[in-house]
Amino acid sequence: MEEMLREYLPVLILLGIAIGLGIVLILAAVVLAVRNPDPEKLSAYECGFNAFDDARMKFDVRFYLVSILFIIFDLEIAMLFPWAVAFRDVSDVGFWSMMIFLAVLTVGFAYEWKKGALEWS
Repeated sequence: MEEMLREYLPVLILLGIAIGLGIVLILAAVVLAVRNPDPEKLSAYECGFNAFDDARMKFDVRFYLVSILFIIFDLEIAMLFPWAVAFRDVSDVGFWSMMIFLAVLTVGFAYEWKKGALEWS
């Protein structure tokens, strides 16, 4: 039992450091932050337009496009982490399937770039 608990010591140390660093950063922000509020800074801002306008007003669809693209690429890139962790144990089939996955991801990114989906002007 003691052997098993010793294996968790690095995790507990990391947890302690993370909690301590979080507390220090929050306290530093409270103590050192510049307090110069004005109505523009205090106003609500969400999705690129004023939150106090009419709820039925038209707004640009690019907000949705950018958020969907972010979610797609974020989830696809998140698939790389387990693959990279288990890279030594991955067979040739696993390696080449990931290369095909990355190729499709790259082609999709190039297509979106060429179509101007990432432009904001």
